[in-house]
Amino acid sequence: MRKFFATLVAVIALAAPMAQAETLADALIAAYRNSNLLDQNRAVLRAADEDVAIAVADLRPVIAFAAQAGYARAEFLTPTGARGVNEGLSGTLSLTADLTVLDFGRNKLAVDVAKESVLATREVLIGVEQAVLLSAVQAYVDVRLSQEIVALRESNFRLITKELRAVQDRFEVGEITRTDVSISEARLASSRAALAAAQGDLMVARESYKAATGAYPGRLAGLPAAPKTARSMEDAQAVAQRTHPSIRQAQHEVTIAELNVARGKASLKPNVVARASLSVDGDGLDTEALGLILNQTLYAGGKLSALYRKSLAARDASRSGLHQTSVQVAQNVGNAWSNLLVSAASIDASSRQITASQTAFDGVREEAALGARTTLDVLDAEQELLDARASRLQAEAGRYTGVYVLLSAMGLLTVDHLNLGIPTFDPAGYYNAVKTAPATSAQGRRLDKILEKIGN
Repeated sequence: MRKFFATLVAVIALAAPMAQAETLADALIAAYRNSNLLDQNRAVLRAADEDVAIAVADLRPVIAFAAQAGYARAEFLTPTGARGVNEGLSGTLSLTADLTVLDFGRNKLAVDVAKESVLATREVLIGVEQAVLLSAVQAYVDVRLSQEIVALRESNFRLITKELRAVQDRFEVGEITRTDVSISEARLASSRAALAAAQGDLMVARESYKAATGAYPGRLAGLPAAPKTARSMEDAQAVAQRTHPSIRQAQHEVTIAELNVARGKASLKPNVVARASLSVDGDGLDTEALGLILNQTLYAGGKLSALYRKSLAARDASRSGLHQTSVQVAQNVGNAWSNLLVSAASIDASSRQITASQTAFDGVREEAALGARTTLDVLDAEQELLDARASRLQAEAGRYTGVYVLLSAMGLLTVDHLNLGIPTFDPAGYYNAVKTAPATSAQGRRLDKILEKIGN
C-alpha cells in the first residue's frame, strides 16, 4: 500500500505541467467559470427577471380571439299541428379586449414587488459567488498543505528508517538491547501509517479541488500575499453592515413585505375593467360592444381580511429577520477576526516550539551517541519536532484561509473585489431585455443572443 501511494504521488508530480505553475488566481477563475452552482442561481435570477415581465403584462390590455362553430337540429310544430325540423350550421368569430383602468394600485405594486424580488435574488447570487470562491481558496490551500505534510512525513520516514539501521548496527555489536530495536521498529511502523494517512489526505484534497474548480490540480504555485481586509474588527463589521449580500437581501425582503401590505389593503377595494368586443356571426352580421365592469367582493368568508393580517405578520417577521441577519453577520465577522488572531498566535507559538524542539532533538541525539540517552528519548524528541513543524504548517494554512473567510464575512469575496481581471456575469443584461415583457420576434432574437452570450 505504501508503494502504491508513493507511486501515485510520483505520477502526480510528473503529470503536473512544468512550464507554468497554477496560481491561486487561476483556481479562483476556474471555480467562477465552471461552477454549476453559479449557473443554477443565474437561471433562478432569470426566472425572477421574468416575474417582472409577467407583472408588467398585467398593466396592459388582454386581447383574446375566439372562433366558435356548431351544428344544431330542433323540431317544432307548425300552427296546423304538423311536425317540422330546423337544422343547420352556425359560426361566430369574436375579438375581445380587457384593460384594468382602476385597481387602486394593485398591479403597479405587483411590479414593484417583482423588481424588489429581482434585487434580492441578485444578492443571493453574490452570496453564492462568495461561497464558490471561498471553496476554491480552501481547496487550493488544503492541497498545498497536504503536499507539505506528505513531504514532512516522507522526511520523517526516511529519518526513522536511517535511525533503525543505526540501532540495528549498535544492537549487533552489543551496545543496546533488543528492546531498543523493537522501539525503533514500532516507531517506523507508526511513521509509515502516518505517511499513508497524509497521502490519503492529499488524495481527498485533490478531489475537493476538482469539485471546486472543475479539474485536478497540477503543480501549484506558492500562495500570494493575502488581500487586505480591515484595520480593526469594528471597521470590518461596519463594512459588512453596508456590503454583505445577506443584509442587502434582507433589506429587499423587508421592502417586499411592506409592498405586500399595501397590496393587501388594495385587494379590499373594487376594480374597474374596460371591455371592448367585436363579433361576427355566420351570416356576416357583426356586433360591437364597449363598456365598464365594476368588480367588488362583498363577502369571501373573511379570506381577504386574513390575507391582509398575514401580510402584516410577514412584514414584522421580515423586519425581525433583517435585525437578526445583521447580528449574525456581525458575529461572523467577529469570529473570523478572532480566528485570525488565534492563527497568528499559533504560528508564533509553533515557531518557538520548532526552535526549542530542534535544539532538544540535536542535544538528545548527541547525548544518545555518548550513551547518556536512550533510543526512545531520541525518537520522542524527533516526534516532538515533527509535530511542531506540522502544527506551524497547519496554523499558516489556517491563517491564510482565515483572511478569505473574513473577506467573505465582510461581503467582499467577489471576483470584482479580488481584481481577477476576467469578464463577470452581468445581472442586469437579461433583466433589461425582458423587463418590458417583449413578445416580438426581434426582441426574441435579442434574448437568444443574450442567452448564448452567458452560455446557456
